[in-house]
Amino acid sequence: MISVKGKWALITGASRGIGFLAADFMAQHGCNLILHSRRIEHSQKVLDAVKAHGVEAWCVQADLANHAKVVAMLDEIESRGTAVDIVFNNAAVQVGYRTDYWKTPVEDFDVSFKINFIAATTICYRLMPKMVQRGFGRVINTTSGIRDQPEQAGYSASKAALDKFTRDIGTKVEGSNVLINLTDPGWCRTDMGGARAPNAPESSLPGVVVGAFLDDTRSGRFLHASYFAGLSLEDAVEKAKTLGI
Repeated sequence: MISVKGKWALITGASRGIGFLAADFMAQHGCNLILHSRRIEHSQKVLDAVKAHGVEAWCVQADLANHAKVVAMLDEIESRGTAVDIVFNNAAVQVGYRTDYWKTPVEDFDVSFKINFIAATTICYRLMPKMVQRGFGRVINTTSGIRDQPEQAGYSASKAALDKFTRDIGTKVEGSNVLINLTDPGWCRTDMGGARAPNAPESSLPGVVVGAFLDDTRSGRFLHASYFAGLSLEDAVEKAKTLGI
C-alpha cells in the first residue's frame, strides 16, 4: 500500500456526499487536496474539515456541463504549479426518471455526457500525461451499477461510456506506476441517491478511495465499494489486488 502523505489529489464534487467523505478520508491520511465544486462558496465546509487534519487544501470551481469552464479550471490548477498526483472524478448528475422512456429527451443525454463523461475525460487527458512523465499517478473514475433501466438511459449510458474509456486508457498505462480504475459507491443516501437509498454514505469507505492506495501496476479494475465493506484500508488494498477487470 502506498502512502499518500504529501501528495496532491483533485476531487470533483467535493463539497458534499461521497466527494466530501473521500476528501476527509484522504486528508486523514495526509493527502493535500484541490477541492472542486460548482461554486467556491459551496466548498467552505469541506475546506475547513480537511484543513483540520493539517493538510494543505484549496478550492476550484467549474460548471462541469460547460467545457470551457472545465478547461479554465485545469488552467488555474496548472498556473498555480500544483502537480496533481491523484484524481477522483467523483462529480456526476443523474437526470430525471423517465417513466415513458420511449420519450426520453435528447437533453438527458446531452447534460449526462457533458458532466459524467466529457468533463472526466477532459481532466484525464490534461493530467494523466503529466503523471506518466513524473512516473506516478492514480485516477479513480466513479461509475454506476445501474442496468436494465431505460428510464435512466442518459445517466447509465454516460457511465457506460466512462467505463469503456477507463478500460481503454488503462491498457496504455498498464505496467506503469500510473493507474486508472473504476469505483462505484453503490446506492447511498446522498443528495443524488435520495432518502430511500439503502446504504449510508459512510458505507462507501474505504471502497471509493482504495484505488488511490494501490501499489501494483494494474488498471481497468471495477472496485465496487460493497466489495470492501467493513474492511480496514490495508485489507481493502490487498483485496483489490485480487480483483480482475
